[in-house]
Formats: sequence, structure tokens, C-alpha cells
Amino acid sequence: MKAEIIQTLHPLPGKINKKISLEKYTFIRDKILAILKKAELTHTELMEELYARVKDDFEGGVQWYGETVKLDLEARKLIERTKTKPEKYKLKASEIR
Repeated sequence: MKAEIIQTLHPLPGKINKKISLEKYTFIRDKILAILKKAELTHTELMEELYARVKDDFEGGVQWYGETVKLDLEARKLIERTKTKPEKYKLKASEIR
């Protein structure tokens, strides 16, 4: 049976993001949201934490999937960038549970 695919979104209007496995998307999405539930992180910190959490349980490029899903989560307005320097990622206030 063929794996389900999701068309990921891009936060910049007119840009198209990648089509990826729904299973991989869900796995990485859940990890990113769990990480950002605990703290605001820079891009590097977020990707390093994601890699540390999934490297043993994920087949594929963690950084590539992480970036693709992060952009999708920004486009869906589940996460956002702070206005600080350095820029950090955080859950949107409406998503904090």
C-alpha cells in the first residue's frame, strides 16, 4: 500500500513547500511542538534538540524534515518567530495547552 502524502505549506506567499510522507510529517510535527512547549529556541537550538530526540527512531534526514515541517507549522500559524535578536521560535499563544 502506498504511503499517504501531505503537501506541506510555506510561510512566504507564492512559495510552495515539499510533499512528504504523512507519517514522517506527523512524527516530526509532534516532536517540534513538544520541544517548543517547553522553551523558545533559536533555529540551531531547535534543530539540535529535534535531532537529539529522533536520531535513533527516524529514517531520513532529520534536519531536512525538521526544516520542512517547521516551515509548514509557521504557515499554519502553529508556531511563530520572535522579534528578538537572535530570532527564536515559539508556539503561538493560542496553541499553548
